[in-house]
Amino acid sequence: MLAVVVLAALLTALTACGPTATDSDEPIKAAGVLRVGTEGVYSPFSYHDAATGQLVGYDVDVARAVGDKLGVPVEFVETPWDSIFAALEADRFDIVANEVTINPERQAKYDLSQPYSVGEGVIVTRADDDSITSLADVKGKVAAENATSNWSKVARDAGARVETVEGFTQAITLLSQGRVDLVINDSIAVYAYLAETGDTAVKIAANVGEKSEQGFAARKNSGMLPELNGALDELRADGTLASISEKYLKANATGAPAPTDAGAAQPRSTWQLIGDNLWPLAKAAITMTIPLTIISFAIGLVIALAVALARLSSNLALSNIARFYISVIRGTPLLVQLFIVFFALPEFGVRIDPFPAAVIAFSLNVGGYAAEIIRSAIQSIPKGQWEAAETIGLNYTGTLRRIILPQAARVAVPPLSNTLISLVKDTSLASTILVTELLRTAQIAAAPTFEFFALYGTAAVYYWVICLVLSFGQSRLEHRLERYVAR
Repeated sequence: MLAVVVLAALLTALTACGPTATDSDEPIKAAGVLRVGTEGVYSPFSYHDAATGQLVGYDVDVARAVGDKLGVPVEFVETPWDSIFAALEADRFDIVANEVTINPERQAKYDLSQPYSVGEGVIVTRADDDSITSLADVKGKVAAENATSNWSKVARDAGARVETVEGFTQAITLLSQGRVDLVINDSIAVYAYLAETGDTAVKIAANVGEKSEQGFAARKNSGMLPELNGALDELRADGTLASISEKYLKANATGAPAPTDAGAAQPRSTWQLIGDNLWPLAKAAITMTIPLTIISFAIGLVIALAVALARLSSNLALSNIARFYISVIRGTPLLVQLFIVFFALPEFGVRIDPFPAAVIAFSLNVGGYAAEIIRSAIQSIPKGQWEAAETIGLNYTGTLRRIILPQAARVAVPPLSNTLISLVKDTSLASTILVTELLRTAQIAAAPTFEFFALYGTAAVYYWVICLVLSFGQSRLEHRLERYVAR
């Protein structure tokens, strides 16, 4: 009897410790939230509504509908397409909802859901160009394509020279400007663009004879496919998918669509568009670009001073470590440094949020460059002043603080100011690691309107004004430091 009781207790304990059905079979419901990665600048699939500023689009609404079916909230994480899969693998979000084309290469590396949109590849040319009537005609032509899209491979395989762009909107802009000959993309995106803009400068010249299916992408063996596919089946059956596609694409995304309305809503004027985005751009500059610059530069200066003094040290080990650090920082691109901090470190269990990750990368970069500026400024001070300080009883630290550094600061201000001004502009790279700074805000505003010159030009003015203020501050600081120069 006692053995039966003990056996029953053990079975109960094992059952309690084992994985529940929810944990193993329904990971999304178990997590209580669905984190979705998307571009936010890919109209009409993922973009910000010009009137409300809210993230909307076909893929966005489909993801929200899936979340509703599963009974969990949906959190969106915006990231550029070229780094979206790196962010997925770094566990920045659970799935990608951004018209991910289903192909064998991606199926081997990721969990891909069943398709929620289906189209076919089409060739878009300028309206007055009749030289392309089939895929065979693109040989020797120049195509604008996203580097990691399947359409880029189609264009290359057909003999076209591919110029890489960030997305479909930039590709169409280059085509309209006559900088490329064609764009190959999904018919859904092209029909939606034509319906939304009424653009008569481009046309669909031919089909490529290749169907495309788009679905969600998750990490391999995530266990999420049953939940995602089940929700998509329900959305397809109750007509929700068709309704969403008609709303954004003006066509049924369940098959090769055809435009149903060539007319487009009256767009805002360029000046009205600029006026509407003056505050959002200013807010991004005030809350992200400027703080990111100031914090990174301040920390970078501390690192630079320590590294510069290490370089000047008589201790060979310390000096060589400083040399190695400077060599690595100056010998690798800043963008690579950002990617290592944000995307690569999570592979070793170090997961840093976007803004702190940007601060770390920028600070280390500033430290490497500014260290040499500070070192040369210190070495520019005559050795006699070191000797004079020693004769009046000052130690090394006192000599640095009271005599050497005040004079070296005057010498270092101009090159350090250049480093600071460069850092202001370099902060635009933070958009690649999910920081919504000034440039990213301009991209978000330009995506649904295709007004790249107006909005990028406005962002450029903001950068210019910030740099002008810094230049004025530099001249004032130089004047104040004149008193430390030996006469």
